[in-house]
Amino acid sequence: MTRLWNDPADFADEMIDGFVAANRRYVRRVSGGVARSTKTPDGEVALVIGGGSGHYPAFGGLVGPGLAHGAAMGNLFASPSTQQVLSVAKASENGGGVLLSYGNYAGDVLNFDAAQEQLREAGIDCRTVAVTDDVSSAPVAEKHKRRGIAGDLSVFRIAGAAAARGDSLDEVERLAAHANERTRSFGVAFTGCTLPGAPEPLFEVEPGRMAIGLGIHGEPGLRDADIPSADGLAELLVERLLDELPDGVDSARGARAVPILNGLGSLKYEEMFVVYRRIAQLLEAAGVEAVDPHVGEYCTSFDMAGTSLTLLWLDDELERLWETGADSPAYRRGSVDHSGDVIAEDEADEAAEEIGRADEAGRAVAAVVARAFDIACATIDANVDELGRLDQIAGDGDHGIGMQRGVHAARDAAHDAVSRGAGGATTLARGADAWSDRAGGTSGAIWGAILTAVAAHIDDEGEPDRDALAAGLSAASARVLTFGATPGDKTLVDALTPLAERFADRIAAGDAIGAAWCDAADAATAAAKATADMLPQMGRARTHHEKSLGTPDPGAHSLALIAQALITLNDRKKA
Repeated sequence: MTRLWNDPADFADEMIDGFVAANRRYVRRVSGGVARSTKTPDGEVALVIGGGSGHYPAFGGLVGPGLAHGAAMGNLFASPSTQQVLSVAKASENGGGVLLSYGNYAGDVLNFDAAQEQLREAGIDCRTVAVTDDVSSAPVAEKHKRRGIAGDLSVFRIAGAAAARGDSLDEVERLAAHANERTRSFGVAFTGCTLPGAPEPLFEVEPGRMAIGLGIHGEPGLRDADIPSADGLAELLVERLLDELPDGVDSARGARAVPILNGLGSLKYEEMFVVYRRIAQLLEAAGVEAVDPHVGEYCTSFDMAGTSLTLLWLDDELERLWETGADSPAYRRGSVDHSGDVIAEDEADEAAEEIGRADEAGRAVAAVVARAFDIACATIDANVDELGRLDQIAGDGDHGIGMQRGVHAARDAAHDAVSRGAGGATTLARGADAWSDRAGGTSGAIWGAILTAVAAHIDDEGEPDRDALAAGLSAASARVLTFGATPGDKTLVDALTPLAERFADRIAAGDAIGAAWCDAADAATAAAKATADMLPQMGRARTHHEKSLGTPDPGAHSLALIAQALITLNDRKKA
Protein backbone atom coordinates (compact mmCIF):
# COMPACT_ATOMS: atom_id res chain seq x y z
CA MET A 1 0.00 0.00 0.00
CA THR A 2 1.03 3.63 -0.43
CA ARG A 3 1.15 5.82 2.65
CA LEU A 4 2.44 9.27 1.74
CA TRP A 5 0.66 11.76 -0.50
CA ASN A 6 -1.00 15.16 -0.34
CA ASP A 7 -3.74 15.43 -2.96
CA PRO A 8 -3.65 12.24 -5.09
CA ALA A 9 -4.45 14.36 -8.16
CA ASP A 10 -1.22 16.29 -7.61
CA PHE A 11 0.96 13.28 -6.82
CA ALA A 12 2.67 12.92 -10.21
CA ASP A 13 3.49 16.62 -10.52
CA GLU A 14 4.83 16.81 -6.96
CA MET A 15 6.84 13.65 -7.49
CA ILE A 16 8.49 15.10 -10.60
CA ASP A 17 9.27 18.35 -8.76
CA GLY A 18 10.95 16.41 -5.97
CA PHE A 19 12.84 14.19 -8.40
CA VAL A 20 14.24 17.25 -10.18
CA ALA A 21 15.14 18.96 -6.89
CA ALA A 22 17.15 15.87 -5.92
CA ASN A 23 18.87 15.43 -9.31
CA ARG A 24 19.69 18.86 -10.76
CA ARG A 25 23.10 17.60 -11.87
CA TYR A 26 21.30 15.44 -14.43
CA VAL A 27 17.89 16.92 -15.21
CA ARG A 28 15.86 20.10 -15.45
CA ARG A 29 12.12 20.51 -15.28
CA VAL A 30 10.40 21.23 -18.58
CA SER A 31 6.73 21.30 -19.41
CA GLY A 32 5.60 17.69 -19.65
CA GLY A 33 8.49 16.03 -17.86
CA VAL A 34 12.27 16.42 -17.67
CA ALA A 35 15.21 16.99 -20.03
CA ARG A 36 18.94 16.78 -19.49
CA SER A 37 20.42 19.63 -17.50
CA THR A 38 22.92 20.22 -20.32
CA LYS A 39 22.28 21.18 -23.91
CA THR A 40 22.15 18.33 -26.43
CA PRO A 41 25.32 18.52 -28.59
CA ASP A 42 24.75 20.07 -31.99
CA GLY A 43 23.46 17.52 -34.47
CA GLU A 44 23.15 14.67 -31.96
CA VAL A 45 19.98 12.59 -32.15
CA ALA A 46 17.77 13.30 -29.15
CA LEU A 47 16.35 10.16 -27.53
CA VAL A 48 13.05 11.03 -25.86
CA ILE A 49 11.46 8.28 -23.79
CA GLY A 50 8.37 8.27 -21.65
CA GLY A 51 5.20 6.79 -20.30
CA GLY A 52 3.08 6.96 -17.21
CA SER A 53 4.56 7.73 -13.81
CA GLY A 54 4.74 4.99 -11.19
CA HIS A 55 7.51 2.98 -12.90
CA TYR A 56 10.64 4.62 -11.45
CA PRO A 57 13.41 4.59 -12.53
CA ALA A 58 11.55 4.51 -15.81
CA PHE A 59 11.32 7.06 -17.18
CA GLY A 60 12.87 10.20 -15.69
CA GLY A 61 15.54 8.22 -13.85
CA LEU A 62 17.01 7.13 -17.19
CA VAL A 63 17.77 10.64 -18.49
CA GLY A 64 21.47 11.42 -18.73
CA PRO A 65 24.62 10.97 -20.86
CA GLY A 66 24.61 7.67 -22.72
CA LEU A 67 20.88 7.24 -22.18
CA ALA A 68 17.88 9.47 -22.85
CA HIS A 69 17.91 13.20 -23.53
CA GLY A 70 14.41 13.72 -22.12
CA ALA A 71 11.45 11.90 -20.61
CA ALA A 72 7.78 12.73 -21.04
CA MET A 73 6.14 11.79 -17.75
CA GLY A 74 2.40 11.24 -17.63
CA ASN A 75 0.13 10.82 -14.66
CA LEU A 76 0.26 7.59 -12.68
CA PHE A 77 -0.10 4.68 -15.11
CA ALA A 78 -1.38 7.03 -17.83
CA SER A 79 0.57 7.86 -20.95
CA PRO A 80 1.85 11.42 -21.30
CA SER A 81 -0.32 13.62 -23.48
CA THR A 82 0.63 14.65 -27.00
CA GLN A 83 1.42 18.13 -25.68
CA GLN A 84 3.77 16.71 -23.02
CA VAL A 85 5.70 14.57 -25.52
CA LEU A 86 5.94 17.48 -27.94
CA SER A 87 7.21 19.84 -25.25
CA VAL A 88 9.93 17.46 -23.99
CA ALA A 89 11.03 16.66 -27.55
CA LYS A 90 11.41 20.33 -28.45
CA ALA A 91 13.35 20.96 -25.22
CA SER A 92 15.73 18.08 -26.05
CA GLU A 93 16.23 18.37 -29.82
CA ASN A 94 19.21 20.28 -31.27
CA GLY A 95 19.43 19.67 -34.99
CA GLY A 96 19.85 15.88 -35.08
CA GLY A 97 16.20 14.87 -35.04
CA VAL A 98 14.29 12.93 -32.39
CA LEU A 99 13.81 9.24 -31.67
CA LEU A 100 10.74 8.56 -29.52
CA SER A 101 10.72 5.28 -27.59
CA TYR A 102 8.19 3.92 -25.10
CA GLY A 103 6.33 0.80 -24.04
CA ASN A 104 3.74 -0.44 -26.52
CA TYR A 105 0.43 0.62 -24.91
CA ALA A 106 -2.55 2.09 -26.72
CA GLY A 107 -2.46 5.51 -25.05
CA ASP A 108 1.28 5.87 -25.54
CA VAL A 109 0.99 4.90 -29.21
CA LEU A 110 -1.76 7.48 -29.81
CA ASN A 111 0.01 10.33 -28.06
CA PHE A 112 3.59 9.67 -29.19
CA ASP A 113 2.42 9.17 -32.78
CA ALA A 114 0.51 12.44 -32.68
CA ALA A 115 3.58 14.21 -31.29
CA GLN A 116 5.73 12.67 -34.02
CA GLU A 117 3.34 14.02 -36.65
CA GLN A 118 3.46 17.52 -35.16
CA LEU A 119 7.26 17.47 -34.90
CA ARG A 120 7.53 16.55 -38.56
CA GLU A 121 5.10 19.31 -39.48
CA ALA A 122 7.41 21.69 -37.60
CA GLY A 123 10.36 20.54 -39.71
CA ILE A 124 11.95 18.25 -37.09
CA ASP A 125 12.73 14.74 -38.31
CA CYS A 126 11.25 12.22 -35.87
CA ARG A 127 11.07 8.42 -35.68
CA THR A 128 9.51 6.00 -33.22
CA VAL A 129 10.42 2.61 -31.76
CA ALA A 130 7.84 1.07 -29.42
CA VAL A 131 9.17 -1.57 -27.03
CA THR A 132 7.44 -4.97 -27.29
CA ASP A 133 9.38 -7.33 -25.03
CA ASP A 134 6.63 -8.96 -22.90
CA VAL A 135 6.23 -12.51 -24.23
CA SER A 136 3.13 -13.15 -22.12
CA SER A 137 1.02 -10.44 -23.75
CA ALA A 138 0.73 -11.86 -27.30
CA PRO A 139 1.94 -14.89 -29.27
CA VAL A 140 5.09 -14.62 -31.33
CA ALA A 141 3.02 -14.36 -34.53
CA GLU A 142 1.57 -11.12 -33.12
CA LYS A 143 4.65 -9.81 -31.34
CA HIS A 144 3.91 -6.29 -32.63
CA LYS A 145 0.99 -6.29 -30.15
CA ARG A 146 3.15 -7.13 -27.15
CA ARG A 147 3.54 -4.78 -24.19
CA GLY A 148 6.76 -3.07 -23.20
CA ILE A 149 7.98 -3.86 -19.68
CA ALA A 150 11.52 -4.01 -18.25
CA GLY A 151 12.98 -4.55 -21.72
CA ASP A 152 12.62 -0.79 -22.10
CA LEU A 153 16.05 -0.50 -20.51
CA SER A 154 17.88 -2.51 -23.16
CA VAL A 155 16.28 -0.58 -26.03
CA PHE A 156 16.88 2.81 -24.38
CA ARG A 157 20.51 1.96 -23.60
CA ILE A 158 21.31 0.83 -27.14
CA ALA A 159 19.58 3.86 -28.68
CA GLY A 160 21.24 6.25 -26.24
CA ALA A 161 24.66 4.76 -26.90
CA ALA A 162 24.20 5.03 -30.66
CA ALA A 163 23.13 8.67 -30.33
CA ALA A 164 26.12 9.46 -28.11
CA ARG A 165 28.40 7.86 -30.68
CA GLY A 166 27.14 10.34 -33.24
CA ASP A 167 25.09 7.93 -35.36
CA SER A 168 22.48 9.33 -37.74
CA LEU A 169 18.79 9.23 -36.91
CA ASP A 170 18.34 6.42 -39.46
CA GLU A 171 21.00 4.36 -37.70
CA VAL A 172 19.78 5.10 -34.16
CA GLU A 173 16.28 4.05 -35.19
CA ARG A 174 17.59 0.85 -36.81
CA LEU A 175 19.66 -0.12 -33.78
CA ALA A 176 16.83 0.59 -31.32
CA ALA A 177 14.48 -1.60 -33.40
CA HIS A 178 17.16 -4.29 -33.59
CA ALA A 179 17.60 -4.26 -29.80
CA ASN A 180 13.84 -4.50 -29.38
CA GLU A 181 13.68 -7.52 -31.70
CA ARG A 182 16.32 -9.29 -29.62
CA THR A 183 14.78 -8.50 -26.20
CA ARG A 184 12.36 -10.82 -24.37
CA SER A 185 10.82 -10.47 -20.89
CA PHE A 186 8.52 -12.51 -18.63
CA GLY A 187 7.29 -11.73 -15.12
CA VAL A 188 5.21 -12.67 -12.09
CA ALA A 189 3.59 -10.78 -9.22
CA PHE A 190 2.76 -11.75 -5.65
CA THR A 191 0.64 -8.68 -4.81
CA GLY A 192 -1.08 -5.90 -6.71
CA CYS A 193 -0.17 -2.24 -6.39
CA THR A 194 -2.11 0.55 -4.72
CA LEU A 195 -2.26 4.05 -6.21
CA PRO A 196 -2.06 7.07 -3.87
CA GLY A 197 -5.39 7.63 -2.16
CA ALA A 198 -6.89 4.35 -3.40
CA PRO A 199 -8.51 2.21 -0.69
CA GLU A 200 -7.33 -1.11 -2.15
CA PRO A 201 -4.93 -2.60 -4.70
CA LEU A 202 -5.73 -2.61 -8.41
CA PHE A 203 -5.83 -6.39 -8.21
CA GLU A 204 -5.29 -8.98 -5.52
CA VAL A 205 -3.51 -12.31 -5.45
CA GLU A 206 -4.54 -14.92 -2.91
CA PRO A 207 -1.99 -15.63 -0.17
CA GLY A 208 0.47 -18.26 -1.28
CA ARG A 209 -0.33 -17.65 -4.96
CA MET A 210 1.29 -15.59 -7.74
CA ALA A 211 0.01 -13.99 -10.94
CA ILE A 212 1.91 -15.14 -14.02
CA GLY A 213 2.33 -12.79 -16.98
CA LEU A 214 1.51 -9.57 -15.15
CA GLY A 215 1.44 -6.09 -16.66
CA ILE A 216 3.27 -3.12 -15.18
CA HIS A 217 0.13 -0.94 -14.89
CA GLY A 218 -1.62 -3.10 -12.34
CA GLU A 219 -3.08 -5.42 -14.97
CA PRO A 220 -3.65 -8.83 -13.38
CA GLY A 221 -1.70 -11.83 -14.60
CA LEU A 222 -2.90 -14.22 -17.25
CA ARG A 223 -3.19 -17.04 -14.72
CA ASP A 224 -2.46 -17.76 -11.07
CA ALA A 225 -0.29 -20.49 -9.59
CA ASP A 226 1.16 -21.47 -6.24
CA ILE A 227 4.30 -19.57 -5.28
CA PRO A 228 7.25 -21.90 -5.92
CA SER A 229 10.62 -21.88 -4.25
CA ALA A 230 13.16 -19.28 -5.42
CA ASP A 231 14.76 -21.97 -7.58
CA GLY A 232 11.37 -22.95 -8.95
CA LEU A 233 10.65 -19.37 -9.95
CA ALA A 234 14.03 -19.07 -11.66
CA GLU A 235 13.27 -22.22 -13.62
CA LEU A 236 9.86 -20.85 -14.71
CA LEU A 237 11.36 -17.57 -15.92
CA VAL A 238 14.33 -19.06 -17.74
CA GLU A 239 12.36 -21.88 -19.34
CA ARG A 240 9.80 -19.47 -20.79
CA LEU A 241 12.44 -17.17 -22.27
CA LEU A 242 14.60 -19.97 -23.67
CA ASP A 243 11.48 -21.36 -25.28
CA GLU A 244 11.36 -18.36 -27.66
CA LEU A 245 14.64 -17.33 -29.18
CA PRO A 246 14.60 -14.23 -31.39
CA ASP A 247 15.42 -14.34 -35.08
CA GLY A 248 19.16 -14.57 -35.58
CA VAL A 249 19.72 -16.69 -32.47
CA ASP A 250 19.68 -20.25 -33.81
CA SER A 251 20.55 -21.88 -30.50
CA ALA A 252 20.91 -20.80 -26.90
CA ARG A 253 24.14 -22.78 -26.66
CA GLY A 254 27.02 -20.47 -27.48
CA ALA A 255 24.87 -17.34 -27.42
CA ARG A 256 25.61 -14.26 -25.32
CA ALA A 257 22.83 -12.44 -23.46
CA VAL A 258 22.38 -9.67 -20.92
CA PRO A 259 20.11 -10.93 -18.11
CA ILE A 260 18.07 -8.28 -16.28
CA LEU A 261 16.23 -9.45 -13.17
CA ASN A 262 13.88 -6.57 -12.43
CA GLY A 263 12.10 -5.86 -9.16
CA LEU A 264 8.61 -4.42 -9.50
CA GLY A 265 8.59 -2.24 -6.40
CA SER A 266 8.35 -4.25 -3.16
CA LEU A 267 10.46 -7.34 -3.70
CA LYS A 268 13.67 -7.20 -1.69
CA TYR A 269 17.05 -7.23 -3.40
CA GLU A 270 18.14 -10.14 -1.22
CA GLU A 271 15.27 -12.25 -2.54
CA MET A 272 16.17 -11.38 -6.11
CA PHE A 273 19.80 -12.35 -5.53
CA VAL A 274 18.64 -15.78 -4.36
CA VAL A 275 16.57 -16.12 -7.53
CA TYR A 276 19.38 -14.84 -9.76
CA ARG A 277 21.80 -17.39 -8.28
CA ARG A 278 19.67 -20.12 -9.87
CA ILE A 279 19.07 -18.13 -13.08
CA ALA A 280 22.83 -17.91 -13.58
CA GLN A 281 23.17 -21.67 -13.10
CA LEU A 282 20.37 -22.40 -15.57
CA LEU A 283 21.76 -20.08 -18.23
CA GLU A 284 25.19 -21.65 -17.88
CA ALA A 285 23.70 -25.13 -18.16
CA ALA A 286 21.89 -24.06 -21.34
CA GLY A 287 25.16 -22.82 -22.82
CA VAL A 288 24.25 -19.12 -22.58
CA GLU A 289 27.04 -16.75 -21.57
CA ALA A 290 25.62 -14.09 -19.22
CA VAL A 291 27.08 -10.67 -20.03
CA ASP A 292 26.90 -7.81 -17.50
CA PRO A 293 24.06 -9.23 -15.35
CA HIS A 294 21.64 -6.70 -13.85
CA VAL A 295 19.70 -7.34 -10.63
CA GLY A 296 17.66 -4.44 -9.28
CA GLU A 297 14.75 -2.11 -9.99
CA TYR A 298 14.66 -0.82 -13.56
CA CYS A 299 10.93 -0.62 -14.34
CA THR A 300 8.63 -0.86 -11.34
CA SER A 301 4.88 -0.92 -10.89
CA PHE A 302 4.56 1.42 -7.93
CA ASP A 303 4.49 -0.85 -4.83
CA MET A 304 3.81 -4.18 -6.57
CA ALA A 305 5.67 -7.19 -5.19
CA GLY A 306 6.94 -9.12 -8.17
CA THR A 307 9.80 -9.65 -10.57
CA SER A 308 10.51 -10.11 -14.25
CA LEU A 309 13.41 -11.54 -16.19
CA THR A 310 14.63 -9.90 -19.39
CA LEU A 311 17.17 -11.32 -21.82
CA LEU A 312 18.82 -9.10 -24.42
CA TRP A 313 20.42 -11.47 -26.93
CA LEU A 314 23.61 -9.80 -28.08
CA ASP A 315 25.42 -9.73 -31.39
CA ASP A 316 28.67 -7.91 -32.10
CA GLU A 317 27.17 -4.47 -32.81
CA LEU A 318 24.78 -4.60 -29.86
CA GLU A 319 27.55 -5.71 -27.53
CA ARG A 320 29.81 -2.84 -28.59
CA LEU A 321 27.03 -0.36 -27.85
CA TRP A 322 26.16 -2.06 -24.56
CA GLU A 323 29.71 -1.42 -23.36
CA THR A 324 29.24 2.36 -23.83
CA GLY A 325 29.15 4.33 -20.58
CA ALA A 326 25.87 5.70 -19.24
CA ASP A 327 25.16 7.96 -16.26
CA SER A 328 21.71 9.01 -15.06
CA PRO A 329 20.01 9.53 -11.69
CA ALA A 330 19.14 5.83 -11.41
CA TYR A 331 21.49 4.00 -13.79
CA ARG A 332 25.28 4.17 -14.06
CA ARG A 333 27.69 2.07 -16.12
CA GLY A 334 31.25 3.07 -17.03
CA SER A 335 32.32 6.69 -17.43
CA VAL A 336 30.77 9.46 -19.50
CA ASP A 337 31.47 13.05 -20.48
CA HIS A 338 29.34 15.44 -18.40
CA SER A 339 30.55 18.58 -20.14
CA GLY A 340 28.09 20.80 -21.91
CA ASP A 341 26.20 24.03 -21.48
CA VAL A 342 23.89 23.91 -18.50
CA ILE A 343 20.35 25.04 -19.30
CA ALA A 344 18.11 26.71 -16.74
CA GLU A 345 14.83 25.07 -15.84
CA ASP A 346 11.90 25.98 -18.06
CA GLU A 347 9.91 28.05 -15.59
CA ALA A 348 8.39 30.51 -18.01
CA ASP A 349 4.65 30.25 -18.47
CA GLU A 350 3.52 30.29 -22.04
CA ALA A 351 1.71 33.45 -22.91
CA ALA A 352 -2.03 32.97 -23.06
CA GLU A 353 -3.23 32.60 -26.61
CA GLU A 354 -5.21 35.47 -27.94
CA ILE A 355 -8.96 35.04 -28.09
CA GLY A 356 -10.38 35.59 -31.57
CA ARG A 357 -13.41 37.64 -32.48
CA ALA A 358 -16.83 36.44 -31.34
CA ASP A 359 -20.24 38.03 -31.65
CA GLU A 360 -23.00 37.94 -29.05
CA ALA A 361 -24.49 34.75 -30.47
CA GLY A 362 -21.08 33.05 -30.49
CA ARG A 363 -20.47 34.02 -26.87
CA ALA A 364 -23.87 32.59 -25.96
CA VAL A 365 -22.85 29.30 -27.61
CA ALA A 366 -19.63 29.40 -25.59
CA ALA A 367 -21.64 29.67 -22.39
CA VAL A 368 -23.63 26.59 -23.42
CA VAL A 369 -20.37 24.72 -24.07
CA ALA A 370 -19.14 25.64 -20.59
CA ARG A 371 -22.40 24.40 -19.07
CA ALA A 372 -21.98 21.17 -20.99
CA PHE A 373 -18.60 20.67 -19.36
CA ASP A 374 -20.17 21.43 -15.96
CA ILE A 375 -22.69 18.64 -16.57
CA ALA A 376 -19.99 16.25 -17.75
CA CYS A 377 -17.92 17.03 -14.64
CA ALA A 378 -20.79 16.31 -12.30
CA THR A 379 -21.54 13.07 -14.14
CA ILE A 380 -17.99 11.76 -13.97
CA ASP A 381 -17.58 12.84 -10.34
CA ALA A 382 -20.70 10.87 -9.44
CA ASN A 383 -19.46 7.76 -11.25
CA VAL A 384 -15.67 7.92 -10.82
CA ASP A 385 -15.45 4.98 -8.42
CA GLU A 386 -17.68 2.78 -10.56
CA LEU A 387 -15.67 3.58 -13.68
CA GLY A 388 -12.49 2.64 -11.83
CA ARG A 389 -14.06 -0.61 -10.67
CA LEU A 390 -15.09 -1.53 -14.21
CA ASP A 391 -11.62 -0.77 -15.52
CA GLN A 392 -9.96 -2.73 -12.73
CA ILE A 393 -11.60 -5.99 -13.82
CA ALA A 394 -9.49 -6.37 -16.96
CA GLY A 395 -7.42 -3.18 -17.11
CA ASP A 396 -5.48 -1.02 -14.72
CA GLY A 397 -8.32 0.65 -12.83
CA ASP A 398 -7.49 4.26 -13.66
CA HIS A 399 -10.25 5.10 -16.17
CA GLY A 400 -12.37 6.99 -13.64
CA ILE A 401 -9.40 9.00 -12.36
CA GLY A 402 -8.25 9.80 -15.90
CA MET A 403 -11.71 10.90 -16.99
CA GLN A 404 -12.01 13.06 -13.88
CA ARG A 405 -8.68 14.76 -14.51
CA GLY A 406 -9.57 15.40 -18.14
CA VAL A 407 -13.09 16.69 -17.74
CA HIS A 408 -12.17 18.98 -14.85
CA ALA A 409 -9.33 20.50 -16.89
CA ALA A 410 -11.68 20.94 -19.85
CA ARG A 411 -14.29 22.63 -17.69
CA ASP A 412 -11.76 25.05 -16.23
CA ALA A 413 -10.36 25.89 -19.67
CA ALA A 414 -13.85 26.43 -21.07
CA HIS A 415 -14.86 28.79 -18.27
CA ASP A 416 -11.59 30.68 -18.69
CA ALA A 417 -12.31 31.09 -22.40
CA VAL A 418 -15.85 32.29 -21.70
CA SER A 419 -14.55 34.83 -19.18
CA ARG A 420 -12.28 36.23 -21.91
CA GLY A 421 -15.09 36.59 -24.43
CA ALA A 422 -14.45 33.53 -26.57
CA GLY A 423 -16.95 32.10 -29.02
CA GLY A 424 -18.24 28.54 -29.14
CA ALA A 425 -15.55 27.04 -31.39
CA THR A 426 -12.65 28.47 -29.39
CA THR A 427 -14.21 27.48 -26.08
CA LEU A 428 -14.74 23.90 -27.20
CA ALA A 429 -11.25 23.68 -28.73
CA ARG A 430 -9.65 24.99 -25.52
CA GLY A 431 -11.57 22.38 -23.56
CA ALA A 432 -10.42 19.68 -25.95
CA ASP A 433 -6.76 20.65 -25.57
CA ALA A 434 -7.01 20.78 -21.79
CA TRP A 435 -8.76 17.40 -21.60
CA SER A 436 -6.15 15.73 -23.79
CA ASP A 437 -3.24 17.32 -21.95
CA ARG A 438 -4.39 16.71 -18.39
CA ALA A 439 -5.93 13.27 -18.78
CA GLY A 440 -3.21 11.78 -20.96
CA GLY A 441 -3.61 8.10 -21.76
CA THR A 442 -5.91 6.62 -24.35
CA SER A 443 -9.06 8.32 -23.10
CA GLY A 444 -7.37 11.73 -23.09
CA ALA A 445 -6.25 11.37 -26.69
CA ILE A 446 -9.67 10.11 -27.79
CA TRP A 447 -11.75 12.75 -26.00
CA GLY A 448 -9.39 15.45 -27.24
CA ALA A 449 -9.89 14.19 -30.80
CA ILE A 450 -13.68 14.02 -30.42
CA LEU A 451 -14.04 17.55 -29.10
CA THR A 452 -11.52 18.99 -31.56
CA ALA A 453 -13.40 17.47 -34.50
CA VAL A 454 -16.70 18.94 -33.34
CA ALA A 455 -15.09 22.33 -32.68
CA ALA A 456 -13.80 22.40 -36.26
CA HIS A 457 -17.40 22.32 -37.54
CA ILE A 458 -18.68 25.32 -35.60
CA ASP A 459 -17.69 28.99 -35.55
CA ASP A 460 -17.06 31.72 -33.01
CA GLU A 461 -19.78 33.84 -34.55
CA GLY A 462 -23.43 32.89 -34.79
CA GLU A 463 -25.13 29.67 -33.73
CA PRO A 464 -24.13 26.34 -35.31
CA ASP A 465 -26.86 24.83 -37.43
CA ARG A 466 -28.14 21.30 -37.02
CA ASP A 467 -26.25 19.93 -40.02
CA ALA A 468 -22.93 21.34 -38.78
CA LEU A 469 -23.32 19.62 -35.42
CA ALA A 470 -24.18 16.32 -37.09
CA ALA A 471 -21.21 16.66 -39.43
CA GLY A 472 -18.92 17.47 -36.50
CA LEU A 473 -20.01 14.42 -34.52
CA SER A 474 -19.63 12.21 -37.59
CA ALA A 475 -16.14 13.62 -38.14
CA ALA A 476 -15.31 12.86 -34.51
CA SER A 477 -16.37 9.25 -34.94
CA ALA A 478 -14.38 8.94 -38.17
CA ARG A 479 -11.30 10.43 -36.51
CA VAL A 480 -11.40 8.00 -33.58
CA LEU A 481 -11.79 5.07 -35.97
CA THR A 482 -8.41 5.98 -37.47
CA PHE A 483 -6.84 5.08 -34.12
CA GLY A 484 -7.38 1.39 -34.93
CA ALA A 485 -10.44 0.21 -32.99
CA THR A 486 -13.56 -0.85 -34.86
CA PRO A 487 -17.11 -1.58 -33.65
CA GLY A 488 -17.09 -4.89 -31.82
CA ASP A 489 -13.60 -4.49 -30.33
CA LYS A 490 -15.10 -3.55 -26.95
CA THR A 491 -13.92 0.06 -26.79
CA LEU A 492 -15.40 3.54 -26.65
CA VAL A 493 -15.98 3.23 -30.40
CA ASP A 494 -18.87 0.84 -29.71
CA ALA A 495 -20.82 3.70 -28.12
CA LEU A 496 -19.45 6.60 -30.18
CA THR A 497 -20.32 5.14 -33.58
CA PRO A 498 -24.05 4.62 -32.87
CA LEU A 499 -24.18 8.01 -31.13
CA ALA A 500 -22.88 9.78 -34.24
CA GLU A 501 -24.84 7.68 -36.70
CA ARG A 502 -28.18 8.00 -34.90
CA PHE A 503 -27.73 11.75 -34.38
CA ALA A 504 -26.94 12.26 -38.07
CA ASP A 505 -29.92 10.12 -39.13
CA ARG A 506 -32.38 11.99 -36.90
CA ILE A 507 -31.05 15.39 -38.01
CA ALA A 508 -31.37 14.32 -41.65
CA ALA A 509 -34.96 13.26 -40.92
CA GLY A 510 -35.72 16.78 -39.71
CA ASP A 511 -35.66 16.29 -35.92
CA ALA A 512 -34.77 19.19 -33.65
CA ILE A 513 -31.33 19.04 -32.02
CA GLY A 514 -32.70 18.09 -28.59
CA ALA A 515 -34.90 15.27 -29.87
CA ALA A 516 -32.13 13.93 -32.10
CA TRP A 517 -29.68 13.97 -29.20
CA CYS A 518 -32.09 12.10 -26.92
CA ASP A 519 -32.46 9.31 -29.47
CA ALA A 520 -28.70 9.21 -30.11
CA ALA A 521 -27.89 9.07 -26.38
CA ASP A 522 -30.27 6.14 -25.96
CA ALA A 523 -28.54 4.35 -28.85
CA ALA A 524 -25.14 4.95 -27.25
CA THR A 525 -26.37 3.69 -23.88
CA ALA A 526 -27.76 0.49 -25.37
CA ALA A 527 -24.55 -0.08 -27.32
CA ALA A 528 -22.37 0.51 -24.25
CA LYS A 529 -24.44 -1.99 -22.28
CA ALA A 530 -24.03 -4.54 -25.08
CA THR A 531 -20.23 -4.40 -24.75
CA ALA A 532 -20.59 -6.57 -21.64
CA ASP A 533 -21.04 -9.56 -23.96
CA MET A 534 -17.95 -8.75 -26.05
CA LEU A 535 -14.35 -9.88 -25.78
CA PRO A 536 -11.81 -7.01 -25.92
CA GLN A 537 -9.62 -6.82 -29.02
CA MET A 538 -7.79 -3.57 -28.25
CA GLY A 539 -5.97 -1.92 -25.35
CA ARG A 540 -4.71 -3.40 -22.08
CA ALA A 541 -7.86 -5.49 -21.56
CA ARG A 542 -7.07 -7.46 -24.74
CA THR A 543 -4.80 -9.88 -22.87
CA HIS A 544 -7.55 -10.67 -20.33
CA HIS A 545 -10.36 -11.72 -22.68
CA GLU A 546 -12.48 -13.85 -20.38
CA LYS A 547 -12.11 -11.64 -17.30
CA SER A 548 -14.04 -8.81 -18.94
CA LEU A 549 -17.04 -10.89 -20.03
CA GLY A 550 -20.15 -9.64 -18.27
CA THR A 551 -18.65 -6.19 -17.71
CA PRO A 552 -19.26 -3.25 -20.07
CA ASP A 553 -16.28 -1.40 -21.51
CA PRO A 554 -15.46 1.54 -19.19
CA GLY A 555 -14.77 3.93 -22.08
CA ALA A 556 -18.05 3.14 -23.83
CA HIS A 557 -19.91 3.35 -20.53
CA SER A 558 -18.47 6.74 -19.56
CA LEU A 559 -19.27 8.19 -23.00
CA ALA A 560 -22.86 6.94 -22.71
CA LEU A 561 -23.17 8.43 -19.21
CA ILE A 562 -22.10 11.84 -20.49
CA ALA A 563 -24.35 11.58 -23.56
CA GLN A 564 -27.37 10.87 -21.34
CA ALA A 565 -26.49 13.66 -18.92
CA LEU A 566 -26.24 16.19 -21.75
CA ILE A 567 -29.91 15.64 -22.58
CA THR A 568 -30.60 18.11 -19.78
CA LEU A 569 -28.50 20.74 -21.56
CA ASN A 570 -31.26 21.35 -24.09
CA ASP A 571 -33.74 22.08 -21.28
CA ARG A 572 -31.28 24.39 -19.56
CA LYS A 573 -30.61 26.19 -22.81
CA LYS A 574 -34.33 26.87 -23.18
CA ALA A 575 -34.46 28.13 -19.62
